[in-house]
Amino acid sequence: MSGELQTEQATDRLEDELKTLIDIGKALTAHLTLDDVYRVVMQKVDKLLSPQAWSLLTVEEQTQELCFEIVISSAAEQLQGVRLQPGEGIAGWVVQNSIPLLVPDVGKDERFARHIDDRFGFTTHSIVCVPLISAQRTIGVIQLLNGLGETEFTPQDQRILATIADFTAIAIENSHLMKKVEDLTIIDNLTGLFNSRHFLTLCDYELERARRYGTDLSLMFLDLDHFKQINDSYGHLTGSRLLKETGQLFASKIRKVDYVARYGGDEFVFLFPATGREGAIAAADKLLSCLRQTEFRSDCGRQIGVTASIGVATYPTNADSLKDLIQSADEAMYRVKRSTRNAVISA
Repeated sequence: MSGELQTEQATDRLEDELKTLIDIGKALTAHLTLDDVYRVVMQKVDKLLSPQAWSLLTVEEQTQELCFEIVISSAAEQLQGVRLQPGEGIAGWVVQNSIPLLVPDVGKDERFARHIDDRFGFTTHSIVCVPLISAQRTIGVIQLLNGLGETEFTPQDQRILATIADFTAIAIENSHLMKKVEDLTIIDNLTGLFNSRHFLTLCDYELERARRYGTDLSLMFLDLDHFKQINDSYGHLTGSRLLKETGQLFASKIRKVDYVARYGGDEFVFLFPATGREGAIAAADKLLSCLRQTEFRSDCGRQIGVTASIGVATYPTNADSLKDLIQSADEAMYRVKRSTRNAVISA
């Protein structure tokens, strides 16, 4: 009777595990944001495996460091933002080798990064760590520390965690792909700035806010001077790189509340909420000065001096509609292009 009861309990547990894994699969293969993915993983790992502590770490592409994304532990707050060097600790080893690892006693494993425990006052006894693999690339790990009520994990725990990790890796990659697709609809792929279509949407929103609260709104057109000559002299690769570098420069010089977009070709457009004529002209002068002082070079290393023609218009001073605001700033810019270039003119 005792044996039959144990068999029945084991069957019930297996059915519960299978149901939970199916639920995980359904949840994580849905269209989730990255935060949603992490939330689902957190819930399911706690329900199915109940470790004393656990974490999910992802690989930073440029440095290959491991960054803690989820930490469920008494040291959770201290570990947020902490990074492990490539190959460091059990997690680093699993990333480099792309295979799971079960360590019953970390005291007997030289790969264990003991200084993390020492630093945050946690005592690790056992670890099970599995890689997050997508398209034959390891993008992170999930690691469990100390089984609840016991010091060691089992091979069955490792198998369950590996299944969770497979679903999680797919969900993370799907989330990244969704973000890239969303970005393609609003981002200019050369400069990384907003594209003109999304910029006009932002203009509609900010103009409505300006009307509602009775504030100014300034718009600025910027056209790089003699850009065709740069393409003709140094080639389109240099020209494309120059557009990207100027776009990055502009993005770094405006306020967080301002907007910049690539309008088309070598034209850029800026929006300055709650900014009147004088403030907009000052911002334009600052951007032009930065452009003049920045050292740009061709692919062959030759220095290229870059200037711009800039036109500024302000709502409601120069226009009372978005169409008129854009037209006023555009016309002011062309007045500069037809005269001196390398200057700022207000509508």
